[in-house]
Amino acid sequence: MRIILAPMEGLADVHLRRLITAQGGFDWVVSEFLRVVDRPYPDRVFHNICPELRQGGRTESGTPVRVQLLGNHLESMASNAKRAVALGSHGIDINFGCPSRTVNRSMGGAVLLKEPDTLYRVVSAVRAALPKPVVVSAKMRLGYDDTALMLDNAAAIEAAGADELTVHARTRLQRYTPPAHWHELGRIRAHIKIPLIANGDICSVDDYHRCVEVAGTVDVMLGRGAVKLPTLANQIRANQSTVTQWSTISPLLHSFWQELSLTIPPRDCVGRVKQWVNYLRQSHPEAEALWCIIREERSSQIMNALLGATDQ
Repeated sequence: MRIILAPMEGLADVHLRRLITAQGGFDWVVSEFLRVVDRPYPDRVFHNICPELRQGGRTESGTPVRVQLLGNHLESMASNAKRAVALGSHGIDINFGCPSRTVNRSMGGAVLLKEPDTLYRVVSAVRAALPKPVVVSAKMRLGYDDTALMLDNAAAIEAAGADELTVHARTRLQRYTPPAHWHELGRIRAHIKIPLIANGDICSVDDYHRCVEVAGTVDVMLGRGAVKLPTLANQIRANQSTVTQWSTISPLLHSFWQELSLTIPPRDCVGRVKQWVNYLRQSHPEAEALWCIIREERSSQIMNALLGATDQ
């Protein structure tokens, strides 16, 4: 069993990665994507997207971090992959799943699922640029509008030399609308020989077991499920659906607020905390009560007082 914390643009930044991985249970975490164009990036760009590179490519709790790249420019994908690894990234992940219209218009993310040959060339370029022991993984969806090319895409990624494949069990068209189609992962699992990592709608221990049964893989990537329930990875490992007390979550929320306050403008801090509380309320009644108070709040001073109160 391997459990990975998913990249989630605009949500799982370095601060949330630190807090969630500190709860234990994760084998590694994938960074938010770095959009690659037609040039190599300076080190500061990598450090901005993945500050953990400054500390050996690990979170403070020691969880390895793998930089994720998004793009289709072969030479630049290869050169930036080499630089990320040189800076400390524990492997390279390639994003073929982002559903963003802006990203897709620039021929990145899920739009490339229309072109299995392009997937092959991108993965091949990155694989050829790195020593064999360095892991190259890819993340895709079931397809763009439908699943017609699903198996072709998975086979192209494998043939190009990827060591692992993560699949979000939805098409780009389906975005994040429930349910995740785990049965399609079972088809992919039977079609490839490299490890398959299942992703999508795994928000509880019961979800994990249902996914394993249908998809045929014990390896999973947790995204929003881990944001809703930061102890989920450990619960899966222990096979225990224990209720996580608010007294465990509340200090994390307070720490999140304090960290954000040191790095981004107050208005942005308020928005980010409300974003996390909105997820937490799906698992914790106390977060629901807090959400009812803060949902219209804009004042950082009042927010600070409220978050201080959650630690009582």
